[in-house]
Amino acid sequence: MSLTLNAKETALVLIDLERGIVARDLQPYTSKDVVARCARLAGAMRKAGGTVVYVHVLMNEIARPQGDRPMMPPDAPPPPPEASELVPEAGYQPETDVLIAKRQWGAFTATNLDQALRRRGVKTIVLGGIATNIGVESTARSAIEYGYQLVFAEDAMSTMSAEMQAFAVEKIFPMMGFVRSTEEVLAALG
Repeated sequence: MSLTLNAKETALVLIDLERGIVARDLQPYTSKDVVARCARLAGAMRKAGGTVVYVHVLMNEIARPQGDRPMMPPDAPPPPPEASELVPEAGYQPETDVLIAKRQWGAFTATNLDQALRRRGVKTIVLGGIATNIGVESTARSAIEYGYQLVFAEDAMSTMSAEMQAFAVEKIFPMMGFVRSTEEVLAALG
């Protein structure tokens, strides 16, 4: 199915392109490749007149749920403050872009993301970032509940294993929206 995006009603929402997350070993795409594709999408979205949102997690304040396989041991020392800073290569432009700080996996919970998008007339969200099946998927699930249309830039996101990525982009995301490559999203912006 062909995809066309009205940039004025579209936001690119980029998840967790901060130092502490980008430093991780990812699959099937490297952090460097994901960040470069996200920056390219951001430049095109700005040029087309759309909204660009960067979401970063406050690493020292993130919820640490208990479980059989916690992401961090409960007694792990807090990460340094710079772990929460966006990497410069992500292309954040403070004079034009929206910056959202989160403390949960998803970008909507206890943030002003929905309000920021609605004030700008956004109806469609293009998602990218790290990690596909954690921050990106959590954000997507909330976005559906808020009534947004979704586009997933599949090669502008990555996670801890190729199998985890494949499951999200082949089984979950097609039920929630459109799964496209960076090139296809760029073409849809015209």
